[in-house]
Amino acid sequence: MEKGINSYIMEQFELNTVDVKTYSPLTLAYIGDEIYDLIIRTVIVGRGNTKPANLHRAASALVKAHAQSQMMHTIEPMLNEEEADIYRRGRNAKSATMAKNASMSDYRRATGFEALMGYLYLKDELPRILELVKAALAHYNEKTGKNRDKE
Repeated sequence: MEKGINSYIMEQFELNTVDVKTYSPLTLAYIGDEIYDLIIRTVIVGRGNTKPANLHRAASALVKAHAQSQMMHTIEPMLNEEEADIYRRGRNAKSATMAKNASMSDYRRATGFEALMGYLYLKDELPRILELVKAALAHYNEKTGKNRDKE
């Protein structure tokens, strides 16, 4: 099996392997937030060169808690038992902070979404992350009426 980006980074910095199941849901969400953000930024930049303000606006619309919560509705039926458990752990985690422009339910669902992204990343399951994000984006764009070339 080919080594994933997480394994490669761990190896290059000589970090010890940790059982991903021992990480707290908020730690998983912490890394998952950045992985999801990187994917979104990569997709947006891949659509063509434009002003940084336009790039930021497009990315911000997709990484906010409300959008992640809606995306979670799409991918939840696609999750296996293990993934659904990680999502629930993230959703139910008690965070000391909350997004200023999100409802509590959206924020919790988004935290679960990010925890799932982090979990899959730490397990080197990038193809699965991309499968879920692609399905979520397709449904989100369809539901919001956004054309992928105009984001």
